[in-house]
Amino acid sequence: MTVAPLVEEILERAAGAARFIVAIAGPPGAGKSTLSDALADALVAAGEKAAVLPMDGFHMDNAVLEEKGLLARKGAPETFDVRSFLATIAAVRANDGEVLVPVFDRSRELAIASARVLAADTRIILVEGNYLLLDEAPWTKLDSAFDVSIFINPGIEELERRLLKRWRDHGYDEESARRKALGNDIPNAHRVVGHQRPADLVLADF
Repeated sequence: MTVAPLVEEILERAAGAARFIVAIAGPPGAGKSTLSDALADALVAAGEKAAVLPMDGFHMDNAVLEEKGLLARKGAPETFDVRSFLATIAAVRANDGEVLVPVFDRSRELAIASARVLAADTRIILVEGNYLLLDEAPWTKLDSAFDVSIFINPGIEELERRLLKRWRDHGYDEESARRKALGNDIPNAHRVVGHQRPADLVLADF
């Protein structure tokens, strides 16, 4: 899969819009970040002002998750600050100035508030995350938030392979990698795939 047809589709749909928001959704390990970054680079190369807004910056802090008994489920829908995410998307949609957004620092496993600026002249915002199309409250409040939505689903077997490799590459031993991938990521993947609102474009892989 190349990005060229997707860039063409986005530009066609975005014609005349002062602000255009693209959702790039899918289960853990589907390739959302890779696709988002590739699309942003291609759009910038085409003369557009584009930026990626990852949902990961809205992870609840580990201390909050521990208090809620959700630390082992970090990454599940219940472990995100959905209210802040919705407010940020609304601010992006309003298009009335720069928007400060949080960034997730994977090396420290925490979100840093107001760590990046989405400039006022950024026309195309690529929002990337697992639950953008999740058909469960409160995520359903995003139903009209995006101008176009892309869903990636390479299949559970391929996701398992990728997620196990991801955790091994992060230094986890085989048992710990399987616990992280099969005990949390894959249940989240089933939830995403089984309870999603319709997407405008569906990709089998990226």
